[in-house]
Amino acid sequence: MSLLEKVSNLAKRRGFVYPSSEIYGGIQGMWDYGPLGVLLKRNIKEEFWKSMVQEREDVVGIDASIIMNPKVWEASGHTEAFTDPLVDCKKCKKRFRADHVEGKKCPDCKGELTKARKFNLLVETSLGSIEGEKQTAYLRGEITQGVHANFRQVLDSTRVKIPFGIAQIGKAFRNEITPGQFTFRSREFEQMELQYYIKSVEAEGKKWFAYWKKERMDWYEELGMNKKNLRFREHEKDERAHYARDAWDIEYKLDGEWKEFEGIHHRGDWDLSRHQKFSGEDMSYLDDKTNKKFVPWIIETSGGVDRAALFFLADSYVEEKVKDETRTVLKLHPKLAPYKAAVFSLLANKPKLVKFARSIYDDLRGEFMVAWDERGNIGKRYRAQDEAGTPYCITIDFDSLEKGDVTVRDRDSMKQGRVKVKKLKEYLTGKLNQ
Repeated sequence: MSLLEKVSNLAKRRGFVYPSSEIYGGIQGMWDYGPLGVLLKRNIKEEFWKSMVQEREDVVGIDASIIMNPKVWEASGHTEAFTDPLVDCKKCKKRFRADHVEGKKCPDCKGELTKARKFNLLVETSLGSIEGEKQTAYLRGEITQGVHANFRQVLDSTRVKIPFGIAQIGKAFRNEITPGQFTFRSREFEQMELQYYIKSVEAEGKKWFAYWKKERMDWYEELGMNKKNLRFREHEKDERAHYARDAWDIEYKLDGEWKEFEGIHHRGDWDLSRHQKFSGEDMSYLDDKTNKKFVPWIIETSGGVDRAALFFLADSYVEEKVKDETRTVLKLHPKLAPYKAAVFSLLANKPKLVKFARSIYDDLRGEFMVAWDERGNIGKRYRAQDEAGTPYCITIDFDSLEKGDVTVRDRDSMKQGRVKVKKLKEYLTGKLNQ
């Protein structure tokens, strides 16, 4: 069984990810995040926001609407160029991206393929309540354009000065031809991006492009991703957008294949120039030192939240022998772990133990995401929390009632120690912030 299969099985079993509307047979390329998955994604997004906005003076945030004026997509080139070539197999009727197929035979059944046809990736919708008078619109195919369309408003309503960035996290939608590989290629997905505006000078472009490449790779490594599974890959000339001055991907190695999950792109002045042309609004920046106007260049970092979540799960997935059984554990970085700790009463049928354990649980959850678990014996509870990625398990036993301390078990080492209840918050805070 591949690592991707193991992760997808665990994800469903433990409540990270479910197939969307599964009771009705599901819908291809759509996924629902369960109780653990929604916490994991939230933690990823919070760490992104903290790193990219909260801790910086030169970046502000925005949350643009999913549906915008259709002219936005005309200006960005999406309605014209946002297409993939596709081929159909005449025998098995499966559809493939033409650039993913070698030769003229179906990769599955070796049947004859149709000629390649263009396939628009934008998802259409309509606005209005009266049939025949509805306006065609699109669910955004990327979150990028909502930032650029608001460039002038952000500039006029804040005190930002170039170089500065606008960050955004949000949903995007694409008519993926062949969604698959679990959540890797989906039709609804979430992005976390930065659009960083700089002077239109070659030296500035090279400096900031190199800077953001390093910043983004460092972020993944600091959150625990194995360096051996990460790499940069430069785009080939024939795969670059025509306006891109430079483009690199951060890729993760899964089951022997390198897969892209964040791009760093030098977009030049393409976006602002196009929106200036199509809207008639001035998108230039006035340098108060030189008193000269210019259309800024843009360095973009564009990452997938869902793909990051998938690769954090894959990277942390470990199977190890413990005595005569195999322990499955997610060794997630504590900052990303859905629950920071789980609280147990040693015995579920002893009211005094349960009451004391509940009081500790209630106290801790005011500051941490904490799980309460009273299913089965202690060993089974440990294994369940290992699969959930919970860094610490706290057990209340009879000694706890007498001495005011608890047993704290570390997820990765499985070592246990006693900690005073009065010191428990301080202990967890120290461990989680290491």
